[in-house]
Amino acid sequence: MTAPAHTPRTLSSAPALTPLLARGALLSPFKRPAPDAPFPRARLTLPGVRVDLARLAAYERVCGFPVGEDALPITYPHLMGFPLAMRLMSGRDFPLPLLGLVHTSLDVTRRTALPSGAEYELTVHVAGLTPHRRGTEAAVVTEARTGGALVWESRSTYLARHRTDTGATGSTRPAPQTATAPAAASAPEPPPVPAPPPASEPLPARAEWRPAGDLGRRYGAASGDRNPIHLHPLTARLFGFPRAIAHGMWTVARCLAEHGTPDAAVVRARFLAPVPLPGTVTYAADGGRFELRGTGGRARLHLTGEVYPA
Repeated sequence: MTAPAHTPRTLSSAPALTPLLARGALLSPFKRPAPDAPFPRARLTLPGVRVDLARLAAYERVCGFPVGEDALPITYPHLMGFPLAMRLMSGRDFPLPLLGLVHTSLDVTRRTALPSGAEYELTVHVAGLTPHRRGTEAAVVTEARTGGALVWESRSTYLARHRTDTGATGSTRPAPQTATAPAAASAPEPPPVPAPPPASEPLPARAEWRPAGDLGRRYGAASGDRNPIHLHPLTARLFGFPRAIAHGMWTVARCLAEHGTPDAAVVRARFLAPVPLPGTVTYAADGGRFELRGTGGRARLHLTGEVYPA
């Protein structure tokens, strides 16, 4: 049976994140996630988007990117399209509960440098659902165009944890543990890149960072993502975290700011464990590979990733 075609829907302005988070939280108890559940097929499009330079500068500062350059950081279009993604994921027809949704991976392809003064058209759609050994994963695709040309695209996967059949194989990715706020049958795969060699030893350490207790609030102010698990220990405890945790998108942005990326690049990142705030983490890299891990003899791995020329 052929899946119904995506229906484009053009929006006049980006939806605010806080009402969407509240709507998704209220609807979460009524969701029944399953790999074969129906999901929204619409493509949400926001034309004529221009970057708020003051907000961009705040984002660059909190993530460690150079401030005031003419090109956008490679992760910034994710923030530009995130309100559209949240609109889809907080809707009644999205089958996964927003509360407890876990950001498990991010794949980005940037085809050229993205001028900060350009006008962009953003499009977001849910690409599909897949079984995971711990529940159901959804893929959300974001695209950015300028002058009609596709210049940037990403594919994020989000996991809703629930009981599964013991015989289901599902995804073979490592068990994700990084919670985010707000996720395939016909999901488009990102361009293939060389597989990294298996890592038997930790990558060489390049830097040590001490993210402060207010990092979640500073990143939330710059990004608009004010999920309670990132803001304060008291609000994080309501969701089972003893302390606030860093945004997963901050961890990958901070690593890429340190690593650097060519103008045309492919990035793949896997979120493995939350970074408690305040805390101490080690950034490590070798060639195109990078990782973020804790400190000490049995350091916990928080994030792994690769960067390749596109």
